[in-house]
Amino acid sequence: MTTAITKTTDIKSLINSDQMQEQFARALPKHLSSERFCRIAITALSRTPKLLKCTPESMMKCLLDLSSMGLEPDGIRAYLIPFENRKAGTVECTLMVGYKGLVQLVRQSGEVGKIHTDIVCENDTFQHSMGEVTVHTYDLRKERGAPYAAYAQVTLKDGSVQAEIMSKGDVEKIRLASQGKNSDPW
Repeated sequence: MTTAITKTTDIKSLINSDQMQEQFARALPKHLSSERFCRIAITALSRTPKLLKCTPESMMKCLLDLSSMGLEPDGIRAYLIPFENRKAGTVECTLMVGYKGLVQLVRQSGEVGKIHTDIVCENDTFQHSMGEVTVHTYDLRKERGAPYAAYAQVTLKDGSVQAEIMSKGDVEKIRLASQGKNSDPW
């Protein structure tokens, strides 16, 4: 028990240290403060206690990567996931950017005018042509049925459209191949 408390204090102290706050501040965009970033990181530790077992190096790398992207470890846009490294006998923090984080990064690029993601269900009206979703409607007064596909569609500033449409089976194959197949992001 003493080891866990010491490690907890060490990781929290490291995140809140002047040196790390300065590093975060250097990497964060102007609209995000290092104090807020550190508070959200500490909250992530509380929500996922296994993160306290992660190596400080892996935790700080994930947090510095996040700060350089301008994302927070809020469990909405980005996730800190503890994974056991059985070869090294350690637990390592791994950064996973969620789809909302990816949307934020895409919007920050300045190249995108519009982005939309959605799930397609059995009772929806759905059509696509040449890699572009042309129709997706559903009646909110009726049950939509089971999901069978998902898509993301982007309209770039130049007016061109790009879309990715995947069946439920395609998404499931990716999930099963993922290191975090049973973790929060899924």
